[in-house]
Amino acid sequence: MPETLTTAYGSLQIAYDDRVLRPRAWTVQQSRWAAERLAEVPGPALELCCGAGQIGLLAITLEPRPLLCVDLSAPACAYARSNAQAAGLGDLVEVREGRAERVLRPDELFGLVIADPPWVPTDETGRFPEDPLLAIDGGLDGLDVARSCLRVAARHLLPHGEVLLQLGTAAQADLLARESADLTVREVRPGERGVLVLLARA
Repeated sequence: MPETLTTAYGSLQIAYDDRVLRPRAWTVQQSRWAAERLAEVPGPALELCCGAGQIGLLAITLEPRPLLCVDLSAPACAYARSNAQAAGLGDLVEVREGRAERVLRPDELFGLVIADPPWVPTDETGRFPEDPLLAIDGGLDGLDVARSCLRVAARHLLPHGEVLLQLGTAAQADLLARESADLTVREVRPGERGVLVLLARA
């Protein structure tokens, strides 16, 4: 088994190993903004591409709410579960492994969908040899998984629900905004690395 590592993430200690994307300190900004939005929208939260679970877990530490975490990676899901328990959030958190299109029931609706999908274009993933390919490869233009996340979100948002998405560049955010028929961009915030995009129903 790979060595389990831990890192501070806001007020939490997050466990992971080299099969899972290392939690990045700068994504705390997404957790904090998610907590702000949860204070304004009703309903549970959904985190897509959850990895070790840190973004959603910190958000509901700041603004308690039921949270469903989804990821394709079995090791990531295992760590998301154990990190939820370690944070004292086990009663609020459910983790499902698989594609969101397959593991979500049609009647499940959420007030906020959080996603930090892989956004590195395939031909640039070699720049990040320490990162698991599944966690960073976003396809030809880096947006394949982000597009999938938005399709899922559009089907599972409550009427006044929102989506908080992390991307690599403002250009990626602009492209998604032009493509999206169901969701419209409300705000784009530059981060320490990448950008955060808040969307709601068009």
